[in-house]
Amino acid sequence: MKVVYTLRHRSHHPQFELENGALQEPFEHPGRAEIIRSTLAADSSFEFIAPDEWGTAPIEAVHDPGLVAFLETAWYEYQQVHGFTHDVVPDIFAMPALREKMGPAREPEAIGARLGWWCFETTTPIMHGTYAAARSSVDVALTAADQVINGEPVAYGLCRPPGHHAARAAYGGYCFFNNAAVVAHHLAESTGSKVAVLDVDYHHGNGTQQIFYDRDDVQFVSLHGDPVRAYPYLTGFSGEIGTGKGRGATSNYPLPARTDDERYLSALTAACGEISAFGPDVVVVSLGLDTYYDDPISDLAVTPDGFEQSGAVVRQLGLPTVVLQEGGYATEALGENARRWLLGVSSPEIGEPEPA
Repeated sequence: MKVVYTLRHRSHHPQFELENGALQEPFEHPGRAEIIRSTLAADSSFEFIAPDEWGTAPIEAVHDPGLVAFLETAWYEYQQVHGFTHDVVPDIFAMPALREKMGPAREPEAIGARLGWWCFETTTPIMHGTYAAARSSVDVALTAADQVINGEPVAYGLCRPPGHHAARAAYGGYCFFNNAAVVAHHLAESTGSKVAVLDVDYHHGNGTQQIFYDRDDVQFVSLHGDPVRAYPYLTGFSGEIGTGKGRGATSNYPLPARTDDERYLSALTAACGEISAFGPDVVVVSLGLDTYYDDPISDLAVTPDGFEQSGAVVRQLGLPTVVLQEGGYATEALGENARRWLLGVSSPEIGEPEPA
């Protein structure tokens, strides 16, 4: 299997995140991608390639160009006003209630206020290298998609930062640009394909859902912790099924705490049944491995065997598959969990004959 990877992800290296009223070491850090890289590099099943450079046009096809422009310059603007700050986070947010009865707000001029115009939470700091890393993560994703367009049955983009929480005009949840959405739109527009996005991260992919919620050429199907208790709390309920011509093209499977392999695989099989019914030409998988039983910020109970079986369920769709890395924060186990999932999606099942 082709694995697309670049060292440029390391330029996004936050020192802290602000959560639950306290500063803490970031769960999303460069070591996540490095442990996956080293584990896969030790397995001859995987071949590493570098990403091509794709520019900003594919990003602006799904994101507000204002978001792209803001992320390019925000850290530098903040330094000019406030002096050196390694990690920059908002301290005010553009809540609609602030201007209730007064008409819509406009983007503020002050950089501190602009942070809260584009960002929706406090765990996603911007630093000197964030924009370069986010751009390179999109390059990784698009290059993996290009491998599939050119005939690879499955390719893996080792994306970091992750992407599925980034909405059309907002970043957050460790995500700046929505890698899966950029790839899905690129595939739909450049090849005329119907595309299914299957999100298996513990946290609902609110950004991907929002971007495609009114479209009928891109399906979004997600398995995740029930938003009654799980981030991002405001999206991912089973009644969210799309709107307009996209009605019916969104499906959500909120899962109870401690969902084990058997229950998870049952839900995944049902989700893949919906994908088959949609009839896509290609599948984009947002691969979150934070469904692992020992993940520090999640509460499901999937095992390494469950990950390999999950990959095999997706393989049974029989469709070209682009796999893009999202979450997963049990760092020591992350590489092996990724390897097992990827072996499941790319290897013949036990008892299935190899091609002649």
